[in-house]
Amino acid sequence: MFFEIEQRKSCFNRQTNVLLQWVNIMAIGVHKITEDFEKLICDYTKSPYCIATDNCSNALFLALLYEGIKDKKIGIPCRTYPSVPCEIIHAGGKVEFYEVEGKIKGEYQLLGTKVFDSALRFTSNMYRKGFTQCLSFSGPHKHLKLGKGGMILTDSLEASQWYKKARFSGRGECSYHDDTFTMTGWNFYMLPEIAAKGIGLMAGIKEHNEDLELLYPDLSKFEIYKKNYVFNTR
Repeated sequence: MFFEIEQRKSCFNRQTNVLLQWVNIMAIGVHKITEDFEKLICDYTKSPYCIATDNCSNALFLALLYEGIKDKKIGIPCRTYPSVPCEIIHAGGKVEFYEVEGKIKGEYQLLGTKVFDSALRFTSNMYRKGFTQCLSFSGPHKHLKLGKGGMILTDSLEASQWYKKARFSGRGECSYHDDTFTMTGWNFYMLPEIAAKGIGLMAGIKEHNEDLELLYPDLSKFEIYKKNYVFNTR
C-alpha cells in the first residue's frame, strides 16, 4: 500500500511539474503548447499528423466535410453517441443506420468513408495507415481525461493543413493582426490550457489501454433523424 501511494505521488508530481512548465510559457507561445501536445499524440499513436480540436464531434464533422460526403449515405451503428448522425447531416450526408446489439466498443468505421469514430479507443500505436481517426478526451470515461477535447489523426499533409485552418476560424497559427485570411472556418480550436493539461497527463499514460465500451440508445427510433436516414437491417 505504501509503495502504491508513493508511486501515485511521484506520478502526480511529474504531471504537476510539466503542467506548471507549460502554463508559465502560455503568454509567449499559446500555439506552441497545442503543437507540443499534438506531437505527443503523434508519438504515442504513431500518426504522422495530429490536429487538436475542442471535441470529437467537431473532429468528425471536419473529417467528413474534408472527405466530401454531400448527398452520400454513410453507415453507422444505430447505437452510438448522438452527435455522430448530427455531424453526418451537418456535413451534407445521409445517415444509414445498421443494427447492432449491446454496447459499442473501441472504434468503428463510418461506412462509405475512410473516417473512424475512435472516441472509445486511446492506446499506443493505434493509427490506421490511410485512414482518419477521431479521438475523444471528453467526459469521465476516457483514458485521457481533459474534461473536453478531441484529435484528428491522419497521414495526409494536405488534409492536416486544411484541418488546422478549418478548426481555427480559417486563421493561421499567428496573431490575426498578421494573418492573411484565405478560407472560412469554424471555432473548434483546443484551448491552450486544455492542451497544457494534456501534456501533463500524458506523462502518466499507460502504453496499452483496453478499449472502452458504452451502451448508447437506439438512435434509429427517434423522429428527428427520419428525414435524413435509411435503416439497413444487414
